[in-house]
Amino acid sequence: MINPFKQAAELKKLRDQANAIQKELAQIEVEAEKGRVKIVMTGDMKVKSVEINGEEMRDAKDAINEAVDKAQKKSAQKMQQMGGGLQELLGGLGK
Repeated sequence: MINPFKQAAELKKLRDQANAIQKELAQIEVEAEKGRVKIVMTGDMKVKSVEINGEEMRDAKDAINEAVDKAQKKSAQKMQQMGGGLQELLGGLGK
């Protein structure tokens, strides 16, 4: 028999772990330079800065971050749609 309290506790633990990982990823910074373009990005896929010819391009940074956010949301929706059948299968295995 499934214990809903145990499942809720496990879900909270997973969320806490995911939040901790996300915070760690936000602390990572990488830098890439190609010619006159320099981009600084965090491990959680957020662009911190875009420079072209030494000039910061905030509009470019904002546009890139918006595009990444939209792509992540669309990907998550697709994964949720595809995972619906998998969740039913896995849920059926526990019964």
